[in-house]
Amino acid sequence: MAEQSIVISVAYCVYLRNMAAHVGASRTPQEVMEHYVSMYIHGNLGKACIPDTIPNRVTDHTCPSGGPLSPSLTTPLPPLDISVAEQQQLGYMPLRDDYEIEYDQDAETLISGLSVNYDDDDVEIELKRAHVDMYVRKLKERQRRKNIARDYNLVPAFLGKDKKEKEKALKRKITKEEKELRLKLRPLYQFMSCKEFDDLFENMHKEKMLRAKIRELQRYRRNGITKMEESAEYEAARHKREKRKENKNLAGSKRGKEDGKDGEFAAIENLPGFELLSDREKVLCSSLNLSPARYVTVKTIIIKDHLQKRQGIPSKSRLPSYLDKVLKKRILNFLTESGWISRDAS
Repeated sequence: MAEQSIVISVAYCVYLRNMAAHVGASRTPQEVMEHYVSMYIHGNLGKACIPDTIPNRVTDHTCPSGGPLSPSLTTPLPPLDISVAEQQQLGYMPLRDDYEIEYDQDAETLISGLSVNYDDDDVEIELKRAHVDMYVRKLKERQRRKNIARDYNLVPAFLGKDKKEKEKALKRKITKEEKELRLKLRPLYQFMSCKEFDDLFENMHKEKMLRAKIRELQRYRRNGITKMEESAEYEAARHKREKRKENKNLAGSKRGKEDGKDGEFAAIENLPGFELLSDREKVLCSSLNLSPARYVTVKTIIIKDHLQKRQGIPSKSRLPSYLDKVLKKRILNFLTESGWISRDAS
């Protein structure tokens, strides 16, 4: 059938060339063809002689769409626009749109050894069909992964070529929260196209902006503003109030720094003996909730006992009853770190 069609096409071209030569140099083969088609095929003669439905039309049953091993299962994509060096780096073959190492590289072993024999029984035939079905599933998964990689530009991303294109394509700056959300939703890439995924985040951004605008308008309404012209004056006044409040807080913090750290010791600063303490001792008494007078008493007893022990004089320390083991240990550690007593005495 194919050979017959080729012969008819060649004969038709020769006929057109001969007709153009017969008419003369004023007509080209293209003009002769257009005249023939308009007059004898689409004209009255063609309508009368050529039926609307031509019988015995040949139908190709070898590769039905969606059938086993049908080319429609793995429709080839246009080859990647990458250099020869990058093709070698990836092991990419542009004419076949394949890689040297594909997903599930050993998938072809399922059918490479199959053969149809005339003496196969039903069980063997069904087994071979099952192998073909498994192979088709692997081919579909391989092509699906290729489509995802092509849709999301994973190859340019691997080669580091998509950074500038992304910067040009982005119309707005992506926030840190959106970047984290994109990373969390990466598993959805296989179920959505790149455009659908970008549209999702664009719509989420629009929703966020609309919610913020709604809250702003509701705030205007609560403050008695019903027209957008009045909002500018309200925002200017609010900005001035916030600026005054910020300056007031800043001045208060400066005064606090100038006053020193006395504010931290409000509970003990009015007690007797407070002025005798160093800054570190003030912090210690404040953390232990111990009055300065009591701390000075305990400190005096401990240092006196330490000096007597160093001189070889036996001493029996009589610490106050309000000094428990925890307070004694904290004070001894503090006096040791400060150099008042040696570490052996503590």
